[in-house]
Amino acid sequence: MDSLSTAIKVAASGLSAESTRLRVVSENVANSQSTASIPGGDPFQRKLVMFATELDRATNAQRVMVEAIEGDRADFPVVHDPSHPAADESGFVKLPNVNMLVEMADMREANRSYQANLEVLKQARELISMTIELMRSR
Repeated sequence: MDSLSTAIKVAASGLSAESTRLRVVSENVANSQSTASIPGGDPFQRKLVMFATELDRATNAQRVMVEAIEGDRADFPVVHDPSHPAADESGFVKLPNVNMLVEMADMREANRSYQANLEVLKQARELISMTIELMRSR
C-alpha cells in the first residue's frame, strides 16, 4: 500500500476520534447544569474520551481510535440550597463535575486536531490528483 493511502487512513482515524471527542465535549457542556432528578442523587457526571493507538497491519501505520468513554471520577461540587428539588436532607445539592473552562479548552484542542487531520486528507487528495494528471500527460 502506498504512503498516500496510508496517510489518508491515519488522518481518517484521527477525524473519527476527534469527532467523537467533540460530541462528548458538547454533551458535557449541554449537561453542565443537570442536577439529579431525585433528592440527594448524583448529577450528570462529566465524560472523558480515552484514546489508544492501533497498528494497521496492512499499512504498518499507527492509527488512533477511541478506546473508551468513561465518567470523570472528580468529586461533585456541593452547594447549600434547601429549596432545590435535588437537595438532600441537609439541604445540599450536588452539581455536575463539569468545568466550562476545561470543556472549552478541550473543544478548541479537538477542533484544531480535527482541522489538522482534515488538512492532511486534502493534501493527500491533491497529491493523488496531481499524480493522476502526470500519468495522463505521458
